[in-house]
Amino acid sequence: MADPFAVTNQAPPLQGVNFFTRDAALGDALRPYGDLAADPGLVRIGEVAGSEEARSHALPANQNPPVLRTHDRYGNRVDEVDFHPSWHWLMEQAVGFGLQAAPWTSSQDSPHLTRAAGFYLWSQVEPGHSCPISMTYAAVPALRADERLAAEWIPQLASTEYDVRRLPGAAKRGVLAGMGMTEKQGGSDVRANLTTATPTGDAYLLDGHKWFCSAPQVDVFLVLAQAPDGLSCFVVPRMLADGNRNTFALQRLKDKLGNRSNASSEVEFHSTVGYRLGDEGAGVRTIIEMVAATRLDCVLGSAALQRRALVEATWHTQHRSAFGGLLADKPAMLNVLADLAIESEAATTLAMRLAAAVDSSDQQAAAFRRIGLPLAKFWVCKRTSFMVAEALECLGGNGFVEDSGLPLLFRESPLNSIWEGSGNVNALDVLRALRRPESLEAWLLEVGAAQGADHRLDAAVNDVLQALSDIEGAEAGARRLAARMALCLQASLLVRYSTPAVADAFVASRLAGDWGGVFGTLPRTTPFREIVERTIG
Repeated sequence: MADPFAVTNQAPPLQGVNFFTRDAALGDALRPYGDLAADPGLVRIGEVAGSEEARSHALPANQNPPVLRTHDRYGNRVDEVDFHPSWHWLMEQAVGFGLQAAPWTSSQDSPHLTRAAGFYLWSQVEPGHSCPISMTYAAVPALRADERLAAEWIPQLASTEYDVRRLPGAAKRGVLAGMGMTEKQGGSDVRANLTTATPTGDAYLLDGHKWFCSAPQVDVFLVLAQAPDGLSCFVVPRMLADGNRNTFALQRLKDKLGNRSNASSEVEFHSTVGYRLGDEGAGVRTIIEMVAATRLDCVLGSAALQRRALVEATWHTQHRSAFGGLLADKPAMLNVLADLAIESEAATTLAMRLAAAVDSSDQQAAAFRRIGLPLAKFWVCKRTSFMVAEALECLGGNGFVEDSGLPLLFRESPLNSIWEGSGNVNALDVLRALRRPESLEAWLLEVGAAQGADHRLDAAVNDVLQALSDIEGAEAGARRLAARMALCLQASLLVRYSTPAVADAFVASRLAGDWGGVFGTLPRTTPFREIVERTIG
């Protein structure tokens, strides 16, 4: 008789797997834009991301959330946030890999695509610390609106040294950036902001509050405030050049559903020093470059969550037996796993296409980003919660336990749909983009590159064009339109760059027939095993 206390039929830990070299979908997604298959930096990130050491830091960083320290022992206001050592380990790796602002100063080929792949790989370890990494990356294009401020901050933002000392920016080996946009009364409607900016010499004095300010421990922030001539953008350092602390009063840290390793705070400004970035009244236009870059990272981060959830589900079912055989060999489970796999690959492929467009400076690439970013932000981020929940279910009760890591992924999964504009904001942004002829042309050129390869895709594109005939009255149907356009975009990329099995399964399920969005409902003729075997090699 078997020993009832022996530990059997449990999947071994998923560690010692190189997340880059074992990701066939990522390899196919990168291949059209750059020869990155053997990129030593990506190989190294993949190796560390799949290591036991990385896994040992992911959960502790979330289980020991940051702590606000408003005053020191003598009563002096310090407004600091203390983090668990695992957070600092994760940050040190990410900065060392150059995942923050390094691509903006890089001379290598395809620096933004390379960085996107690295960000996608490393975000699979622990997504919370990606927030300050993403905001630092996104700050650079906005800072370029002012040559003096750009020269002052960009070189250190691009540094690969993680320096947590509270010093003026010029005295540090490397700095990180954040943003302060939303307020209690406005949320996404930033034009309703009430924080004021009063000019005084070369600077402005800011007074007001920010309802959400993530990563308040970083060195410099891009902040929106009302100047005499309207809403404007300001560079607000935590430390002033003379060594004194800028007034940056942290009221409390948010108690959030997920993203718990990352500090999100409420901030008050009381004559806080800021330096105008761009013209007065042009705050939204100035900071929109930052928003575009963070939207890309939302897509990359969601694709990373999908990928990690898929790998965990596949790994578990390949090592867990039930009802006389491995779970991964059961037809119903194979259908689910294959469906999760094509969802993940479609997200990854679209994310890398958008990242490749950042490396191009021509007008066509800019037009594609203008329409592609809100489409991907809406659809990929929206699908992630459904997918992570399904992957968690593949682990059964084990997936509901913190040690598995799936609850962390699940709590994180809705965030990117909210950050940088919720679903409605992005769907409506798609409509705004479509009112510019170059945006629709860019979408048509991209999906049209696969014209004639699959009649079902061609028919779906024609359906979209018919729906666009009433663009002025399309607000109520904006989500449906955005979803359909995003699916056509993903399908076109998969038809061109993935395997026939993946492309056919995606088109058959997402574009042909009456798809209900439920995972595990691929056609019975789908080569399930071939698709699943691409997941972890």
